[in-house]
Amino acid sequence: MLDLGHHLAAVQPLLDRYGYGAVFLAIFVEGTGIPAPGQTLLVAAALLAARGDLSLGVLLVTALVAATTGNLAGFYIGRFGGRRILERIGAGPRLEKMAALFERRGGVVVGFGRFVDGLRQLAGIAAGSLGMDLATFFAWNLLGAVAWVAFWGVGAFLFERDFAAIAGLFHRFRPFAIALAVLGVVLAIRWLRRGATPPPQAR
Repeated sequence: MLDLGHHLAAVQPLLDRYGYGAVFLAIFVEGTGIPAPGQTLLVAAALLAARGDLSLGVLLVTALVAATTGNLAGFYIGRFGGRRILERIGAGPRLEKMAALFERRGGVVVGFGRFVDGLRQLAGIAAGSLGMDLATFFAWNLLGAVAWVAFWGVGAFLFERDFAAIAGLFHRFRPFAIALAVLGVVLAIRWLRRGATPPPQAR
């Protein structure tokens, strides 16, 4: 993301051939847990819009719908499949405690996790797996999508010349955010597995 010219050139063929469809698909599949260059395509398309090659309004609506529905699809994937996986990792009171904690605080993960690689792909699945209320999820999901599209889409459009520096500052902390996200997942899995270990039988 630091060399915007390089990334713009890399995704230019996709934008030339598929236009808004490429932006929609990449952002949507990210929400289902599949790594895709959704953020890169959004920025590249916004820079093209700044040059008059695309419509900013159509781009923003496309990105917002894709981000919202993609994470919603991830939510239902988690709701119907992720819970079983978590129960295999660790059932019982600890899983219920984690679900209750996510119900209270998970909105922050869903909303602002969109700015962190890894969380952006998995937040919807995690929310569905842990039984987060659909209305609560949808509200935070929409809020996060609006903020994310505004930052990367409108930001790139308005600050075309200076956006590389802005993106560079933002992504300077990217490795730390990814490391914290991975560490959090590992610790959560270990905590659940320990809770699933049956207590020793009394002799």
